[in-house]
Amino acid sequence: MASRVIPVAPFDLVVFGGTGDLAKRKIIPALFRRFVAGQFEEDARIIGAARAALSGAEYRTLAEEALKEFSAEYVENSKEVAAFLHMLDYVSIDATGDGGWEELKAKTSTDRVQAFYFSVAPSLFGALAERLHAYQIAGPEARVVVEKPFGRDQETAKALNATLAEYFDETQIYRIDHYLGKETVQNLMALRFGNMMFEPLWNNHYIDHIQITVAETVGVGGRGAYYDKSGAMRDMVQNHLMQLLCLIAMEPPAIYDADAVRDEKLKVIRALQPVAPHHIVRGQYEATDTAPSYRDDAENPRSFTESFIAMRCEIANWRWAGVPFYLRTGKKLRARSSEIAVVFKALGHSIFEGDTGPHRNILSIRLQPNEGIDMTVTVKEPGPGGMRLIDVPLDLTFAEAMAGTDSPEAYERLIMDVIRGNQTLFMRGDEVEAAWRWTDPLINGWEARNDVPKQYVPGSSGPEDALMLLHRDGRRWRDIKA
Repeated sequence: MASRVIPVAPFDLVVFGGTGDLAKRKIIPALFRRFVAGQFEEDARIIGAARAALSGAEYRTLAEEALKEFSAEYVENSKEVAAFLHMLDYVSIDATGDGGWEELKAKTSTDRVQAFYFSVAPSLFGALAERLHAYQIAGPEARVVVEKPFGRDQETAKALNATLAEYFDETQIYRIDHYLGKETVQNLMALRFGNMMFEPLWNNHYIDHIQITVAETVGVGGRGAYYDKSGAMRDMVQNHLMQLLCLIAMEPPAIYDADAVRDEKLKVIRALQPVAPHHIVRGQYEATDTAPSYRDDAENPRSFTESFIAMRCEIANWRWAGVPFYLRTGKKLRARSSEIAVVFKALGHSIFEGDTGPHRNILSIRLQPNEGIDMTVTVKEPGPGGMRLIDVPLDLTFAEAMAGTDSPEAYERLIMDVIRGNQTLFMRGDEVEAAWRWTDPLINGWEARNDVPKQYVPGSSGPEDALMLLHRDGRRWRDIKA
């Protein structure tokens, strides 16, 4: 099955922080793959901008090394590498001064699509935005892409929004969350709103509860000092898990349009109830014989920052009243796995004599590592001698079901959406502020109580208290598995 590639218009893309880790690991390889797929032509211009004093040729060498390391397509498409690198240029720029801005202006044009990717610390957003306008580099329809963290609380998020709003309209600002670019996340909307069999059942009459899990096997490693200032709540729940919850719980928008979708997501965030302290479990991974603990990685022996968090949330509206949403995410867990599990209610009565235990339909949406969807259904166990029921999955693994299809990775899709001017998969300013408005009291609460995170064994499912979070409700977490 071949996917349809829709070319984008000629563009200038300036990547501030163009020598950084994100540019090398994600942005440059994503652009290369889209070029190989035929989504844009050689008249596109990709300009790296950073403090380092590099020539254009030296930057192209840096980009080629990044492709060798982070793009499997490099060897297979070596003929396209030279053509792609020819589109790249570089400007050594002073984000807070005057150096390099006239040179950048000479390399860009307001007569084509302009996109400015701020792959830098949020403290530089204002300086970059101000200079793009002071030097008349950004045209009236220019787009600016900003990475998380977008603030560390509601106050700082508002300040960042206000800073960007001085120079760019909300329709020009693309707050990127790479989770929303995943194929399965978008298929979630297709599944809900494109199939008659699901939407009538998508409510508290038929759904018992929903679990959202994002588990990682790695620790914080070299990011310890940074991570210790954020923790799992700020780093994952406030953005990634919140966005997944919104897509699961939102009402059907009138049309598939950026603001229509984001309006419905915003309603979900505003309907989230405060979470009681006994419905939150925070944890830190312990040391092993061969690996350091979280506190060792963070270089903070008295750290109260969580590397794991689980919580029970509720949405106060007609559709979801009484349906708990269980969220959990953590480092150094049993497997690398991201899953949304929609657990339907058990049948009120079984007609099969001798059948033991409840049977539930479970819709599982796997985001990584093996993207796909499966539906657990109840069937007869093969063999003679009675009606014995078992639960089995109907599996749709995208890599198998859509073999041969060009399935872009998240950054590929999101960057091309920026060029198209499609904001559907990007967070709006009021959405970000609403998420922090819900998050801040939870963080302030455990800081005021001096709550100490529970220790958990690396390679486990997290602290034992997290298991009790569901056991108290007569439920259990799904196994974390790759």
